Parts: sequence; structure tokens; C-alpha cells
Amino acid sequence: MSIIVAEVARKLGGEPVLGGAVRSQADLALAVRRRLPLSALKGLAQAGLTDQEIERWVIPQRTRRHRAEKNQPLTIEESDRIVRLLWVQTLAEVTFGSMEKANTWLRRPLVELDGETPLALAQTEAGARVVETILAKIAWGAAA
Repeated sequence: MSIIVAEVARKLGGEPVLGGAVRSQADLALAVRRRLPLSALKGLAQAGLTDQEIERWVIPQRTRRHRAEKNQPLTIEESDRIVRLLWVQTLAEVTFGSMEKANTWLRRPLVELDGETPLALAQTEAGARVVETILAKIAWGAAA
């Protein structure tokens, strides 16, 4: 999984944004606890999430503007949501071999998720684990 950690850290902006090197999931968790700066949101946009998705699943635009005006970082919860969504998106990207294919799959309603999209389910930690399990099955060639 270290390839996923490295890619998520890169998408978040690397050491300048994360305040140090990220070599493990524990380092990533500590960066979340320290609260990510607003600039970490750029990683979600670069990974293919729309402004509407970022507003819906991470932070509303009004709150984002307010934080920018006061030069405040994201909350721990918002930081966690960014990392969770980037983790799932990166895992899908590795599984499918391209960002485009990954992002298409993440937005496709799945029968095994009762018609929900993987991206919507990944809003919660429990949902993200389900999506990771499906991606692991796909990566191993099993029927998801």
C-alpha cells in the first residue's frame, strides 16, 4: 500500500502542504490530525473531483471562503474526508490504470451498493472500506 500512500501525499501537495514527509498511513493520519491547509483541496480537483463534489462531500464553498479569509486550515473531519476520497480515487486509479477510467467507475451506480456510486459511499469510513474491498476484488480478477 505504500504506493497509494505516496500518491495520496503527492496529490495533497507533498511535504510543503503536509508539513513533512509522508511514508506510511500513520504519517498520513498524523497530517490529518494536524489539520490540512486549504491548499490540499487542489489535490481533489486535480484528481478529477468537481467543485460541486468537493462542496458536497468535503467543505461548502461559503465555509471555504470564510476559512481562506481568516487563513484557517481545514478541520480534522474535513482533512479526513479529503484523504479518504483521495485514497479511494487513487486506489481506483491504480486498479483501472488511468484517472479517467477510475473516475468513471467511481461515479457509476453499482448494484452491489444498492444503486449508490462508489464515490458517494466513500463519504464515510465504513463506506470507503466497502469500496476498497470491491476494488481489491477487481484487482485480483474476482467478480466484484
